[in-house]
Amino acid sequence: MPNWPGYLNKTIAMEKQELIPIAVFCQQYGVAVSFISSMQESGLIEVTEINEIQYLTINELAEAEKLVRLHVELDINPEGVEVVAHLLRRLMQREAEIQLLENRLRFYEVNE
Repeated sequence: MPNWPGYLNKTIAMEKQELIPIAVFCQQYGVAVSFISSMQESGLIEVTEINEIQYLTINELAEAEKLVRLHVELDINPEGVEVVAHLLRRLMQREAEIQLLENRLRFYEVNE
């Protein structure tokens, strides 16, 4: 777990999930809260809201960090981040399909 300012004081236990306030996450990474909202609206990450405060779950943290890196380090606008994330997901699906097909092919090659 990264060293989040105020993490221990602001973490809420909910169904055995730890939550990070979006405001703290955005401050840590130097991005606007509107960026996270945009990623949520496009379905790239899930945000949990409790008592009108929005949180990221620990499970969403890696994906949110990846999206922020695309946005900040590569200077890609939110719409571009959505496109890149969609293409990366499709690429990962295709790689999984190729691996499955290669395994099937090996099975038939061995059994001949």
